[in-house]
Amino acid sequence: MEITEKVAYLKGLAEGMELDTEKKEGKLLSAIIDVLDDIALELEDMKDEQAELSDGLDAVSDDLEDVEDVVFGEDEEDDDFDDEYEYDDLDEDEDCYATTCPTCEETIYFDESVLEDGEVICPNCGEKLEFDLSSLDEEESETPEEDQ
Repeated sequence: MEITEKVAYLKGLAEGMELDTEKKEGKLLSAIIDVLDDIALELEDMKDEQAELSDGLDAVSDDLEDVEDVVFGEDEEDDDFDDEYEYDDLDEDEDCYATTCPTCEETIYFDESVLEDGEVICPNCGEKLEFDLSSLDEEESETPEEDQ
């Protein structure tokens, strides 16, 4: 049963009870029922408007999906890593490293050759990032090699 139907039922009960609207109690109950009727009608209008907005949003979403397919192509499995770094350029045995640029906070991917150079330019903001590997070299030389 809808709210408007429930309010109509209450109106019918009030009329069946033959409330005297000249007395204080009758006036109060009549006013409450009128307010409930107004609220029920407002809710019904809001539900209708919400359904209309939902249908419009669905249509816009479908149109946007069509535009995305045209602009970005049909392949949705691409992610940001594919755009920034080509897999074909890497050998399968070559390690890939990542770091976060302290300036723009974007992740930068690079291979071992960049690491050996000791520096990389952030493709997002142009910041020059330098790597100091001397501490790693010292740690490796201090670690005794295992006997085989």
